[in-house]
Amino acid sequence: MSLHLTEIERVKSISKKDFYNNYVKKQKPVVIEKLTEDWPAYTKWKLAYIKNIAGDKTVPLYDDRPVSHKDGFNEAHATMKMADYIDLLESKPTNYRIFLYNLMKEVPSLKEDFRWPDIGLRLVKQLPMLFFGGENSKVFIHYDIDFSNILHFHFNGKKRCVLFAPDQTPYLYKVPHALISREDIDFDNPDMQKWPALKQAKGLVANLEHGEMLYMPEGYWHYMKYVTPGFSMSLRAFPRRPVNLLKAVYNVTIMRYFDNAMRRFKGQQWIDYKNRQAVVRTHKNLNLPV
Repeated sequence: MSLHLTEIERVKSISKKDFYNNYVKKQKPVVIEKLTEDWPAYTKWKLAYIKNIAGDKTVPLYDDRPVSHKDGFNEAHATMKMADYIDLLESKPTNYRIFLYNLMKEVPSLKEDFRWPDIGLRLVKQLPMLFFGGENSKVFIHYDIDFSNILHFHFNGKKRCVLFAPDQTPYLYKVPHALISREDIDFDNPDMQKWPALKQAKGLVANLEHGEMLYMPEGYWHYMKYVTPGFSMSLRAFPRRPVNLLKAVYNVTIMRYFDNAMRRFKGQQWIDYKNRQAVVRTHKNLNLPV
């Protein structure tokens, strides 16, 4: 049995008013297919271009290993020269990904390749973060610490994006004091006997092509899979809903520091406890066997 997923609505282009009223206001995802076609990035942003202008930069890499008490918050698992990393991406599948990397700070000329879209969101004008991944590499399901509204642009290939609205959280085995689900759930092919709450979850899916943009509203869970080697860029806007702004402040100022402190104090016992509680709390709330 597979996840219950519905295709995310798509438009070729859209006015600022329609985007705001039909998607931002309603907190509804959408794919805009041609938003980047007049950007220099649309023709330039391929892996070969990145290798040429940033090949000498040392980049942080992440793989799909489970969270360990030894890891710091968003701590990289390895480093590599960008040229070597892109060679790896183009030679074979790899689990290594670049996550939340400020490449534009290292290579300022990249800022000239994209435009801040005037689309009804008050975007945070900090340098955008980039994300890279190899064929079949996965980004574990999570939601963002700051509850931002996100414009997620993909380049060089194909990427599969699975989203769940915040009201689907009770079915997703959320790990307490964290922003993730159980990492041993395969969201490509979940074991519904082991994870029966997922039978009730209703999600959304989009397969992004080069240059397409996915709007992810605040607090949406997202699971990403690179179907081919490629990279993405996210632009962000602060949460509009006061309750989500408060949650973001709590996550940034309290939750992550508490979790890091407990990892140092309790070690792997803390990670194991949280994973057990993800099942216990989910099943208890849904009257499922624990």
